[in-house]
Amino acid sequence: MSPRESKKARKARSAEIYQLLLGEYPDAECALRHASPFELAVATILSAQCTDVRVNMVTPELFRRYPDPESLAAALPEQLEDVIRSTGFFRNKTRNLIGMANALLDEHGGELPRNIKQLSALPGIGRKTANVILGNAFGIDEGVVVDTHVKRLSGRMGLTKEVSPVKIERDLMALFPREVWTMLAHLLIYHGRQVCNARRPRCNQCELSHLCPSSAV
Repeated sequence: MSPRESKKARKARSAEIYQLLLGEYPDAECALRHASPFELAVATILSAQCTDVRVNMVTPELFRRYPDPESLAAALPEQLEDVIRSTGFFRNKTRNLIGMANALLDEHGGELPRNIKQLSALPGIGRKTANVILGNAFGIDEGVVVDTHVKRLSGRMGLTKEVSPVKIERDLMALFPREVWTMLAHLLIYHGRQVCNARRPRCNQCELSHLCPSSAV
């Protein structure tokens, strides 16, 4: 973020970045496979410190055994641990999954709430996870998901100087219109995985190089 760049100029540059990314990845979407808001909530809890690819390998069997909050709430911890073991931190995730399912049954009639305060209060679900669920399961643009890719790219592109996810999200929400917040995260994640990777960004292949203050081209 150049100190000489005005807020108006930064917003205009941000809009151009978004349109170019949308042109590059028009089919960008949530990488976690799910067929319901409940399945997405389970998958996002599993995705902590784990790749989406690994989560997608685990969830078919998990959803077969525990297709709804009732069955998950009644799960035997040691059996659930065996199913999700390969995602890492499986004991903590087991507690969160069973706790989340029980909270849904006890407090929300077995349904995922559609507001960020109630979602964030569920075991295993913080603001980032709540944003994933709201945006992808319900089409509600409540905020911007800030994962490692979004954090890295928003800094490199000069969209923020912040380092904490909460402050980065605040800056991105100020730059982009609400109706694109969910898609923005998908686009940045796709670009981060395919072009602007952590160790060796491929600036010479990047459609945004002329808009990026970190470009090596």
